[in-house]
Amino acid sequence: MTVPIVVAGGGLAGAAAACMLARAGRNVLVFERDAKAANKICGEFISGEARTYLERIGIGLAGLGAHPIQEFRLVRGLSVVSCALPFTGFGLSRRVLDEALLCHAERCGAEVRRGQTVKLTRDRDPIVLDAGGAEVRTESLFLATGKHDLRGLRRDGVVPPDLVGFKLHLRLTRAQLAALAGAVEILLMPDGYAGLQSVEDGLVNLCLLVDPARLRRMGGGWDALFEDLMRTEPHFRRRLAGASAASRPISIYRVPFGFVHSPTSDDAPGLFRLGDQMAVIPAFTGDGMSIALHSALTAASCYLAGLPGAAYHQRMRADVAGQIARAGLLDRAGRSNAGQTTLMLLGALWPGGLRVAARLTRLPNRAVSRTLAFDLPPGRTAAVAAA
Repeated sequence: MTVPIVVAGGGLAGAAAACMLARAGRNVLVFERDAKAANKICGEFISGEARTYLERIGIGLAGLGAHPIQEFRLVRGLSVVSCALPFTGFGLSRRVLDEALLCHAERCGAEVRRGQTVKLTRDRDPIVLDAGGAEVRTESLFLATGKHDLRGLRRDGVVPPDLVGFKLHLRLTRAQLAALAGAVEILLMPDGYAGLQSVEDGLVNLCLLVDPARLRRMGGGWDALFEDLMRTEPHFRRRLAGASAASRPISIYRVPFGFVHSPTSDDAPGLFRLGDQMAVIPAFTGDGMSIALHSALTAASCYLAGLPGAAYHQRMRADVAGQIARAGLLDRAGRSNAGQTTLMLLGALWPGGLRVAARLTRLPNRAVSRTLAFDLPPGRTAAVAAA
């Protein structure tokens, strides 16, 4: 089978790219490994830029029940500093958002095959894949497999930090849910940090990164770590007292924070890396979803303009390399004792400094404006694009 465009991965970046390409009248085949939408390790924070991109694609957050967020709180021990965000953000679970995007891609005209993984068998023009035992040839592969590398196209060049990530959804007591409403909280703690915010349907997303040495001291599991946090972190204990789990905890180890793909002569002209396959920003800043959507729309616009993958990768690197480097500095500060002290002092003495830090670790305005300025050529689903 030969298909002009294959999208490997139907998550945030892959589904968004499929929407744009299908709306432009291109034949797009999406392979998604999960048979149905699932929870993923993600802070689930949607920035102002991400919201704009989703609206450009045709996704309205209000209809999905997204929770508006206007405030940022930094917490350490009993101390809390806060500031208004420089934009209105939203909390929405990846399970809901990814499903909405993948269904929208189908409405736009993309073919979506769920519960099917792909393997690379040849990475030059044409690119050849094995999909469930069937050979698929394509001129253009939009690689959107998230944190999972495709054999033969692995991400290189970054030594991942030795951290373990956990994520789960909770139901807080009515009083604590009201106290958290409209805010995202970052809890600084020894050996890591945690993020807490509301998403849809009264759920709260808890994500945290922790040094594995702490896990080993606690016995190596989530339950022991949770009990330790409830015992040692007063804000955590107050916020989560009486909470119940709404999902099982999921975990990940050694995410390659700081990775930005550098195009080489070995890259096939038709290869476009999206989302975490293109760049991985540290979790502290909460801009991973924006970068994923930016990569999807930028890749689609480059492809439709006739540009090869190398030109797209160079553009993306120029757009996000500085942002990710600054985010790395903030991430390291958030995980060290001296850095945490500095951040708390900065927030207490100069609350506006937190807003400056937020702006410096967001996508550059010029990059967002350039991507949004691209006009979709008329396609078979022009009515969808105008909706």
